Amino acid sequence: MTIPKIIDVHLLQTLPYSNVNRDDLGSPKTLVYGGTPRTRVSSQAWKRPVRLEIEQQLGEPAARTRRVPGEVSRRLQDRDWPKDLADTAGAQILRSAGDKEAGLKTEKDGGSAALFYLPVSALDKLADLAAEHRDAIAVQVGKKKPEAILPKEVLHKIITEKNASIALFGRMLAEIPGAGVDGNVQVAHAFTTHATDPEIDFFTAVDDLNRAGQHGSGHMNSAEFSAGVFYRYACLDVAGLTRGLGGDKDLASRLTRAFLDAFLSALPSGKQNSTAPNTVPDLAYVSVRSDRPISLAGAFENPVRAEAEGWAAPSFRRLADHSAKIRRLWGTGGIVWDGYAGIDDKPLTGLGDAVGSYPEMVQSAVRAAFPETQA
Repeated sequence: MTIPKIIDVHLLQTLPYSNVNRDDLGSPKTLVYGGTPRTRVSSQAWKRPVRLEIEQQLGEPAARTRRVPGEVSRRLQDRDWPKDLADTAGAQILRSAGDKEAGLKTEKDGGSAALFYLPVSALDKLADLAAEHRDAIAVQVGKKKPEAILPKEVLHKIITEKNASIALFGRMLAEIPGAGVDGNVQVAHAFTTHATDPEIDFFTAVDDLNRAGQHGSGHMNSAEFSAGVFYRYACLDVAGLTRGLGGDKDLASRLTRAFLDAFLSALPSGKQNSTAPNTVPDLAYVSVRSDRPISLAGAFENPVRAEAEGWAAPSFRRLADHSAKIRRLWGTGGIVWDGYAGIDDKPLTGLGDAVGSYPEMVQSAVRAAFPETQA
């Protein structure tokens, strides 16, 4: 019996004239692949909107932040605590959690040197904990060397809580024992299947309050943009996710569905207002595997050449052809289920079952990955 372990997700998505992910100079990010310059979108740029969409779907927001003390202080001020007392309580979170011993250093701005990643509900619990020790915290107000007041074990328990997105994407916080969570999602940098050459857009802004006879712009500048068909890839360790959730397959299947939906839907927000590149993937191929993740990025090491029909259609064929070659070379014993859906109704060999829609494809993948559950 083959046991599902991995879900591979391969997408081809056309982005029109846009710049969803900029480098330090404001230009579209790039890479050279197969000796050819391509436009690139970093994994971080696509992973964050995926994470936020999952949290919105499930109603379980998380926060990646250095500002835990300030957030606790703000919550306490909303409960009518004096600011100096609330700030002292917020600072107690780091001091009592270990500060010097655990390396949770406080920066000059009052934030932590370490970046926390915790459910937003945990911030409320930290404020509640401070409220339980209000009188003891009040004694520390104004002291140059305040004592640690809050119970460390309770603090650690709250700080190490996890929710859906933390279970999926993992957490690294070496400063507190048990805070680390193994990530079960890998996201590759997206890149165009073909060569690209970013274009420069010179623009001006008119001053609406110019007087009669005044000419010229109120502002002039330039920006860079690009367009193309992007190969996107991610894999989800469903076996690891289930283990991390204590064997709860129902919850694991729900998080898997949320991830697949979000990865299909999410889009980085760079330059959205000026380009509105709100497309959906043109083609999606999902493979549920029992062996190991397999990327199909090699399909585009030789860049696709534009035809009369553009870049998308030949990219579809290239992906399917490469997948068929991998199936022949590697074998198909590790495939539990695979299938594809896309805007083109022409059949593609090498991508498993043709499926009518993305919702149907996601449902089939989740059922294959969790046959014991009602997906």
